[in-house]
Amino acid sequence: MITIWKQIENSIRKTAVVEKYAWLVVEEPTDFEIHSLKVDYKIPEDFIQDILDPDERPRYEIDNGNKLIIFRVPMEVPGQQPPFQTLPLGVVIQENIIITLCGKKLDFLRLVQDAPVKDYSLSRPSSFLLHLVHRSAIHFLRFLKAIQKQTAVIEQELQGSVKNNELIKLLFMEKALVYFTTSLRSNELLMEKLQKTIFKNLSEDDLDLLEDALTENKQAIDMANIHSNILSGMMDAFASVISNNLNMVMKRLTVISITLMIPTLLASLYGMNLDFLPFSTHPLAFTGIVGVSLFGSIIGGFFFARNPRIRKKTGVFTRRV
Repeated sequence: MITIWKQIENSIRKTAVVEKYAWLVVEEPTDFEIHSLKVDYKIPEDFIQDILDPDERPRYEIDNGNKLIIFRVPMEVPGQQPPFQTLPLGVVIQENIIITLCGKKLDFLRLVQDAPVKDYSLSRPSSFLLHLVHRSAIHFLRFLKAIQKQTAVIEQELQGSVKNNELIKLLFMEKALVYFTTSLRSNELLMEKLQKTIFKNLSEDDLDLLEDALTENKQAIDMANIHSNILSGMMDAFASVISNNLNMVMKRLTVISITLMIPTLLASLYGMNLDFLPFSTHPLAFTGIVGVSLFGSIIGGFFFARNPRIRKKTGVFTRRV
């Protein structure tokens, strides 16, 4: 899908005609739209294919007068694991227009389109590109905070769990953090390269914005590293917690099994139909066996309940408040 945007005073509005200093937003392009980009706008085919590759790394190059920039932006993918991923966004700067190309629809671009125009202008492509990079770093920080909140929820669910579901969720969160860290570092290297090329002759305001973008990107890298280290240690700790919870369950089941072994033993002995068993021919033999079994189970349960070591380690007879 291709949409055309034009700056009108302090806002960006959609238009139907490609005018001077227009912004073409290309998302999920069809084969016909890709052909149009190659023929009408002279965008190299390999550059388009690189942008559509989800694993493409950030870079900057010049081809036939077109300035081609690729950097990575975050996105949320509900229903997939990990739920937070990164995607390459391509920017083509030509003489009178700016083209952004992405393989999927990005909420990141919606925010740029809806925000008031203050620090950039479509007539100054370097300023607009700098604004995109700065917005991308801020978007990374927002998603990192969302990861932190979801991790806290999973942590609460994991405290009383004996399953691996929550641990797997944490593993996916750690995977998302690895994606974020790798993309942020690549974006940082790209910005350092752009400082020597496109961002070489910026205005004072744009220089301040560039410094803010570098600061936000550095903060996002540090934040992702901190969360990744915390999450790694948390996974190790909760793996031990899950193992300990499972051991507690097994201890309780063992105590219950031992208690039930007494009636099982008596029933097994008198189930062999041997004449020499005591009271096997007595009319009240069944009632007596049931009574002795119940009495033995009660004695066994009383023994475990009175033993402080067993009560403390298993928690079977511990009163819960």
